[in-house]
Amino acid sequence: MKLMGLRAIQKKKFKKTTDSNHNLPLKENLLNRNFDVSKPNKVWASDITYIPTAEGWLYLAVVIDLYSRKVVGWSINKRWIVNPF
Repeated sequence: MKLMGLRAIQKKKFKKTTDSNHNLPLKENLLNRNFDVSKPNKVWASDITYIPTAEGWLYLAVVIDLYSRKVVGWSINKRWIVNPF
């Protein structure tokens, strides 16, 4: 039986985006996975992610206060900007 116009959608292969095998300096782990904070504005955490859109990738960075778990700030941009500090 021949089905006209139908074809399988193949999944994209997994692409590794993190290279941990490098000689670059690493920052000290000051938090050491201690996420229980007793006062607000003492410990903030952040993360980044990228979001595919029809116009290209968007990069989202978010900072939260670990005490309240509320967002302190966020930024979205169409290109990743590396902090020079």
